[in-house]
Amino acid sequence: MAVYQGEFEVGGKDDGSPVTVADQLAEALILDELGRLDPSTPIVAEESVAAGRVPDVSGGRFWLVDPLDGTKEFIGRNGEFTVNIALIEDGAPVLGVVLAPAIGGAGGRLFAGIVGKGAWVEDSEGRRALRCRAVPEDGLTVVASRSHGDAAALEALLAGRRVARLTNAGSSLKLCLVAEGLADLYPRQGRTMEWDIAAGHAVLCAAGGSVRRLDDAAPLRYGKQGFDNPHFVAAGH
Repeated sequence: MAVYQGEFEVGGKDDGSPVTVADQLAEALILDELGRLDPSTPIVAEESVAAGRVPDVSGGRFWLVDPLDGTKEFIGRNGEFTVNIALIEDGAPVLGVVLAPAIGGAGGRLFAGIVGKGAWVEDSEGRRALRCRAVPEDGLTVVASRSHGDAAALEALLAGRRVARLTNAGSSLKLCLVAEGLADLYPRQGRTMEWDIAAGHAVLCAAGGSVRRLDDAAPLRYGKQGFDNPHFVAAGH
């Protein structure tokens, strides 16, 4: 947040995506603290992978860390960026925290979930449970990416469905909107990495939702070669 509130330079990665010193500082802090908390579990973190540091995750249990998801939102200072930390076991996210430090009052807004135990959100108004909603009679609320949208692909996917409204959001907040019962569907027909969505996936599953591949409707899995995701759809009830 000190970086966000000041002046900072924007660099570029090999894939053309932007990066700031906030990404690097946040990741260093998270890796240090996770290492203290759970020294035996490997950590897959975005900036470390970009630098060629990829741990062995064949044991099936590992952490996935995105120290700053929504760098374009961070650069644009619209508040819609998050810090994502997820625990993966046997390809599935079992625990996730998504912190949006620039919204929700002092300390930000924290979404968290433990699959099988429940999900909650915590901000300046206190802590409250999260639960996906049943689709309203007037139709779906569909949430799409603010920075990576494909309007034609989205229109084709939603053809024949009753859609009440379409809204946009940045970073993993889209998954959290579905978990919070403020949206019903988040289709993603574009490139994402596992660390982008694992924490939000855990929160959504803990709230009663799901994330499935678009090609075969199978649950989205983690620990894939290269950590790339296929196209997917996140849904409430």
